Amino acid sequence: MNTWRLLYTPPSSGAWNMAVDESILEHIQRGEALSTLRLYAWEPACLSLGHAQSFKDVDRERVQANGWDVVRRLTGGRAILHTDELTYSVAGGADEPILAGGVLESYNRLAQALLFAIRELGLPVEMKEHVPTGEPASLNLNPVCFEVPSTYEITVAEKKLIGSAQARKKDGVLQHGSLPLTGDLTRICQALMYKDEAARENAAQRLLSRAATVASVTGKKTDWETAAQAFVKGFEAQLGIRFERGEMSQSESERADELVQEKYANPLWTERT
Repeated sequence: MNTWRLLYTPPSSGAWNMAVDESILEHIQRGEALSTLRLYAWEPACLSLGHAQSFKDVDRERVQANGWDVVRRLTGGRAILHTDELTYSVAGGADEPILAGGVLESYNRLAQALLFAIRELGLPVEMKEHVPTGEPASLNLNPVCFEVPSTYEITVAEKKLIGSAQARKKDGVLQHGSLPLTGDLTRICQALMYKDEAARENAAQRLLSRAATVASVTGKKTDWETAAQAFVKGFEAQLGIRFERGEMSQSESERADELVQEKYANPLWTERT
């Protein structure tokens, strides 16, 4: 059995959550920590941008009026409003077999675990094997992650259910993703810039036609703890992992504090593009 560390961390700010993921990855790269599955949530709600996404997508006034944070991820992809969800992150070394190969190979392995987990929650989910060709340019430029299913992402009734993104470094891999449990997915349209209110409303309706929450599919509330247990079971069953429940080391926590100040809470990072 492949032994990994399992971390449950309390709801935290966007800057802290992203700093923790990077700190864990750094420690794994140096051989100071086991490969890790971390399950967490966000407080307050936070708009996260992909690594290369333009900050011009953000409607600062509306974000501030709603009391939401903004953070830029280490991973790629498009914007996500993190609220009412379970977030997972997987961090491992370059020699970790589950994460070996290219982006799509490792995405596929992890997607099998996610598929198992969501089925445990009673959802008839499928895995999207490929991205359709010939997507319109407007879709490729869409700032919202959950409008656009990618290869090996999880869908239900053709609607995207989990948004995931990955960063591959020389000595390690980080993948994280979001499972919306409940709530109004269109809230993200209040965090992003549109040319007018008609465009904002159109974006909201388009999002509802292309994305789902667990509650919108099942018609009932699934709590964070139940979802977390399903994720653990999925990773164990599909990937042959044996988890050791752990905590962050003092070194990991101290490095996360540094990364908050130096990077994730710093406008030079968040607003850099």
